[in-house]
Amino acid sequence: MFNDGSRSYFPDRIPKALKFETVEGDQYSRLYSSSMIGMMEDLQLPRYGLVKYINENKTIDATTIEKQLLENLSRAGNRMMGFCKSTFFKRIDSSGFSYLLTLYRHILRNMVFVYAIENKLPLPIGDENTLPDEYIADEDSNLQFFSSDEDRVIAEGATITFPTDIDVYRKKAQEYYQIISTKNNLAWLDSKYFKRTLKQHLLSDCEKIIDMIKLCGDWKPADDQKLLELEKLLSDIHSKEKVIVFTQYSDTALYVYKQLKRRGFDHIGYVTGGYKNPTEMVERFSPASNGKTNLSPDDEIRVLIATDVLSEGQNLQDAHVIVNYDLPWAIIRLIQRAGRVDRIGQKEDKIFCYSFFPADGVESIIRLRSRLNERINENANIVGSDEIFFEGNEQNLRDMFNEKSGVLDEEDDGDVDLSSQAYQIWKNATDANPKLKQIIPSIPNIAYSTKAVKDAGEQGVITYARTANDFDVLSWLSPDGSLVSQSQRRILQAMSCSSDTPATMPIDNHHELVAKAVEGIAEQSTTSNIGGILGNRFSTRYRIIQLLEHAYERPLDLFYTEEIKTALKLAIDDIYNNPLLESTKTILGQMLRRSSQEEIVDYVLELRRNGTFCRISEDTNQHREPQIICSMGLSLN
Repeated sequence: MFNDGSRSYFPDRIPKALKFETVEGDQYSRLYSSSMIGMMEDLQLPRYGLVKYINENKTIDATTIEKQLLENLSRAGNRMMGFCKSTFFKRIDSSGFSYLLTLYRHILRNMVFVYAIENKLPLPIGDENTLPDEYIADEDSNLQFFSSDEDRVIAEGATITFPTDIDVYRKKAQEYYQIISTKNNLAWLDSKYFKRTLKQHLLSDCEKIIDMIKLCGDWKPADDQKLLELEKLLSDIHSKEKVIVFTQYSDTALYVYKQLKRRGFDHIGYVTGGYKNPTEMVERFSPASNGKTNLSPDDEIRVLIATDVLSEGQNLQDAHVIVNYDLPWAIIRLIQRAGRVDRIGQKEDKIFCYSFFPADGVESIIRLRSRLNERINENANIVGSDEIFFEGNEQNLRDMFNEKSGVLDEEDDGDVDLSSQAYQIWKNATDANPKLKQIIPSIPNIAYSTKAVKDAGEQGVITYARTANDFDVLSWLSPDGSLVSQSQRRILQAMSCSSDTPATMPIDNHHELVAKAVEGIAEQSTTSNIGGILGNRFSTRYRIIQLLEHAYERPLDLFYTEEIKTALKLAIDDIYNNPLLESTKTILGQMLRRSSQEEIVDYVLELRRNGTFCRISEDTNQHREPQIICSMGLSLN
């Protein structure tokens, strides 16, 4: 509680499992069936491995630009195949509709290539990220997915049918080829540079994918048990509270939004990457935390469906209920989603984080993910160690399924949110009592105090120190000297108290524990202990170090020269020994989710050349001792 009487909590994040029924033979059981997964694994994915189909005899006379494009194919092929297969599996986790839509799009893209080959036209190289998905999903009035005409929107109980006739895709492919041929953001290669087997394998994959569509059958929203479970949650369990529903995919977000609208839900909205003004929707959902106190109740949104475009950088703490409609394959995404409501200004002491699982347990999901992991890693070139497809191990999933307390707390990224949270704590405190602006800076270093705690497991001493390289570090040791936690979020939570909380007697070995904490911090700051000063394995700094070290170990070639390797080594040394600039940390955190290893490495080297990578102190004496700022004891009194 602040002096002005206002309260702000470090709420507990309560994991909740939403278990939807699956019956043998229904549409979800067919999605997760061995037959479906087997057909998926058998796909050759020729568009992602074009290098295997290059006809070397025909490329002799290629232009310089064409030769460069052909060379780039060899660098990207296997890696892109891994991305594609992981996407198939992730879309199954999201929704049956999104998965079937992915299959439809994949056939269509294949047939665009087939059309080009049959008509001796150039192939659109690199079209995987530029073919207009939003056109397919939102504007194609011939397929009643999400057209602007409300009468054509999928209604509850309607059957969603995807074509299983190859001629339908063949006709569509010609239309789409004409669309993308007018764009100037694609590279093109003459189809003569590729072997005849390319067309054969494209058509073979199309036949398999059509079989996959047939196996699943028409999608029936009225029988969508996952959607029905969400409807029950919103109408029964949390009928009066604000709820944000997160999904990885805009297709799923639109599907859920349209279905809930048709089932009578008012005051509902959605935000995806294509939404023109997400801030406007956020302010309607969470007006108090965004200063929009004059908003009319009729304009407020109670249920917000969103992709991870809102998992960072937005204040959503008017709500304390989060639903993960699908499970990201990186556990940090779940933590980031919770962080949108777990912010200064949250008035509830509990945040409920719901996650969907098939009712028969988590084992089917674990088997599906591990099976993909094994197949992808049969070729180490497909997915580099910097990828985070499979972060969040089996235990993470089981803990969420079993609603284990703390599963969403311990592995907090904290790079951006904790710094802003600490600043907000300071701002709220000084706004309530402006005298603190003079009082706190005048307190000498090494100051200490102790507060009473109720749980014996919370006893110990928290030390706040600044390393020789200007890292601010919080460390929590128990009375016997063992480490309780280095999770900065958990430590801040343990330290929280009101301005009138009385001090109590310190524990007997308070100063010895501070000394031990400082020794540990000093040791970590002079070694490459990536789990200490660099933060936990989900932090931006940790993941950037892993990515840079992985890139550093690659063999030299035409594109990775000795000069680049030396520059990369210097960048690695910098990040070990100095803090990242805050703006750089934010950008790199975003790039880790969207950019390739090569793009991140290039960006890091450019930042270092420009002097905007790390905050490097002029004092380069690496033998300075860490500076004790203050400490707090936690005593069972």
